Amino acid sequence: MPQPKDLDPYTDARAFYGAELRRLREVAGLSQGELGERVFCSGSYIGQFEAATRRPQLEMSRALDELLGSGEHLQRVCRLAQKSKVAGYFADAVELQGHASSIDSYTAMLVPGLLQTACYARALTRAAHPFAAAEVIEGHVTTRMERAHLLDSPDAPVLWAMIHEAALLVPVGGASVMGEQLNHLAEQTASRPRVVTQVLPFSAGAHPFLHASMLLMRFTDAPAIVYTESAYSGQLVEEPLLVAQYSAAYDLARAAALSPEASLDRIVSAAKEFATP
Repeated sequence: MPQPKDLDPYTDARAFYGAELRRLREVAGLSQGELGERVFCSGSYIGQFEAATRRPQLEMSRALDELLGSGEHLQRVCRLAQKSKVAGYFADAVELQGHASSIDSYTAMLVPGLLQTACYARALTRAAHPFAAAEVIEGHVTTRMERAHLLDSPDAPVLWAMIHEAALLVPVGGASVMGEQLNHLAEQTASRPRVVTQVLPFSAGAHPFLHASMLLMRFTDAPAIVYTESAYSGQLVEEPLLVAQYSAAYDLARAAALSPEASLDRIVSAAKEFATP
């Protein structure tokens, strides 16, 4: 588990939360493992909070406050630490992506965020927030582009992106934006050995994820977690039986998809269609 380390508690709210949690734990005379046992989690989980490598959770903070007799102190600091550049419902998933060893994703009508171009992301964001100011839109686009740097890391997760064929045909932002996006998707797929893209064709018919987009994140030292999303909300699924059901359903959908080679050909073909007047 992460060893206690000295943090500058004033660098940001997350570091302050970690320093305060460590202080309260040590005053109570508990190790990370002992504290974890009392709030029904692992010592490693507590260590991640103290090391400021994981975003604190409000429910966990409430349990810690109750156990450590700290009133609502950790809950108040948690609210500060939870402020994020991305939508609140997606912030935890973004955090987990950075720790994942592999990510299996399925998107029905759009290209996955980690593989989007700025112009495509801008068109999507404007469609979702039609009345937002230009600087707000640009802030969302910049954040999404920053997230894509995850794939540049030496420890980048294996990204298995399954995309429905419909996502290749919807002209998000117009023909030129869509053509650029599909060419980028093809280039990323061909040049990154840790990115595998499959297209689920219309001919596959009904499948388990007709009504949802999802991420299945696996970790080297923790159970897998699923994130599902709709237009303006999302949720994490951690219950092992449900996660196993999502995993099995993903495998079935993947078996109905085109091969990676055929998928790349279909993406390139769709890009050419948008380039044709």
